[in-house]
Amino acid sequence: MSDPTKMRNQPALTTSSGRIWLVVGAVTTAICVVVLLALTQEPTVGLAVFAIIADVVLYACMVAVHLTVRTGSARLWVLAVLFGLIVAITLVVVIIIALTSAVELGSVM
Repeated sequence: MSDPTKMRNQPALTTSSGRIWLVVGAVTTAICVVVLLALTQEPTVGLAVFAIIADVVLYACMVAVHLTVRTGSARLWVLAVLFGLIVAITLVVVIIIALTSAVELGSVM
């Protein structure tokens, strides 16, 4: 018997059309870009710009996958992975920028 509480059995990864991934991905990408834009004042502006570009490209890949890959769990898994990469890249870059700023503040004092 299939356990409906397992991650691989969730409707978002088994029966969805994938549009929800695009909506959530667009909102998340917008939030990530705004956060990263706020960090472009730091000396690590290049890293923030890289993350912005990476996030936008990954979202564009989500749209491309939705338009080109046939409906099915493979498409949904790829959309989920791309969404996760958007969040992961932003998180890692924000942490790196925060640590860099903390080190610079420590050396000034």
